[in-house]
Amino acid sequence: MKRIATVFFVITSLLLAMWNPSAFAKESSSPDLVNNVRSAILIERDTGKVLYEKNSNQELPPASMTKIMTMLLIMEAMDEGKLSWNEKIRASEYAASMGGSQIFLEPGEEMTAKQLLMGIAIGSGNDASVAMAERIAGSEQAFVEKMNEKAKELGLKNTHFKNVTGLPVSGHYSTAHDMAIMAKELLKYEDITKFTGMYEAYLRENTDKKFWLVNTNKLVRFYPGVDGLKTGFTAEAKYCLTATAQKNGMRVIAVVFGAPTSKERNAQVTKMLDYAFSQYETHPVMKRNQTVGNVRVSKGKTKTVEAVTSEPLSLLTKKGEKTDAIQKQVVYNKNIKAPIQKGDTLGTIRLVKDGKVLLESPIVAKQNVAEAGWWSLYKRAFGLFTRAGE
Repeated sequence: MKRIATVFFVITSLLLAMWNPSAFAKESSSPDLVNNVRSAILIERDTGKVLYEKNSNQELPPASMTKIMTMLLIMEAMDEGKLSWNEKIRASEYAASMGGSQIFLEPGEEMTAKQLLMGIAIGSGNDASVAMAERIAGSEQAFVEKMNEKAKELGLKNTHFKNVTGLPVSGHYSTAHDMAIMAKELLKYEDITKFTGMYEAYLRENTDKKFWLVNTNKLVRFYPGVDGLKTGFTAEAKYCLTATAQKNGMRVIAVVFGAPTSKERNAQVTKMLDYAFSQYETHPVMKRNQTVGNVRVSKGKTKTVEAVTSEPLSLLTKKGEKTDAIQKQVVYNKNIKAPIQKGDTLGTIRLVKDGKVLLESPIVAKQNVAEAGWWSLYKRAFGLFTRAGE
C-alpha cells in the first residue's frame, strides 16, 4: 500500500502548447533501418522509450557488453560509499589469470579502483573486472550472484550471467532490450562517461611497464556526442556494441548484437543514432538528485530524510511537437522506518497529464538515517507526552 502525497507542481516555463501521447508509444520505425545484425534496439535514456527495435528480446551471448552490469555494480558501490576511487585493490592470482582482453595484472599487483575502472571501461580488462568483483563481493561467483539479483530487480527476464567478463560459457546470455535497460541504469551515474568516453589513457605511468589503453569503442572518437558504453566480441557472439550519445540535451542508447564485422557494427549503430537525433527531442523536467521533499522516518536518529530523484526526468516528443503543462505527483511508501541507506527507494515520482501517467521513476534517500537508540526514543516519546499535558 502507498499513500499519495498531495503534492502537485505545474510545469509552465518549458512545456508549451500541446501534448501528443503517441510520442510515448513504441515507434514502428522502418524495418530496414538496421540490417545485417542479429538484434538491435534504440531507446531514449530518460524516458526509456523504444524508438526502434529488431529481434530485441532474442537471447544471445553478450560478450564483453556483460561489463555494463559489472560497471553498474561498481558505480553503485561508489555511490553508496562502499568503495572509494583512491582505494588500492590487490589483484589475486585468479584475477591475474584471466585471458582475453586484459590490462595484464600480475598477482599481488595493486591499482586504485579508479585505475581498474579505467581498465574495464576503456580497455575491457577481464582481469580488472575480476579484481573489482572480488573486492566488492569477496569472489567472482558472489559478484555474479549480485549481477543476477540486479537483473531481476530491473525486471530483466531474458538475462542470466555466469561470469563478470562475458567470456564464453553456456547459459550466459542477454538481449538487446535488457542490455539497453542496464545501460539506462548505469547512466544514472554521470561519472561513468568520464571513463567510457575516454579514447585513450595510460596505466602504470612513470614505470617501465607503462600501459596504453585505447577505447575499443571507436565511435567515441568518430561520432560527435558518443561517450560510451561497451563493445563486445567473441567468435560466437560476433561484434556487439551498446553505445550512448548525447546531443542538444537528449541522450539515447543504441544496442546491436551479432554484426559480422566491427565496421558493420559501427555503421548500424551510427544509423540508429542519426535517426534518433534527426527525429526526436527531449524536454528536461528534473535532474538527478533533485530534492522532491522530506519524508518522515519512524525510529530514526533524525525524524525525516530528504527524498531526491534517482535519475534525470524528461519528456520525449517528435521534432517540432510541443507539450502542454503537466503535473508531478509524488507517491511515498508507507511506514518508512530506520535504518535507511543512501539510495534506498522511498517512493515514486510520476509525470501526469489528464490523469494518465506518462513517466514513473523511483525517488530515493539522499543520506543515511541510523536507527535511534532506546534512550533517544524514550526522550522523544517523553517530550511528546509532556507537551500533550501542557
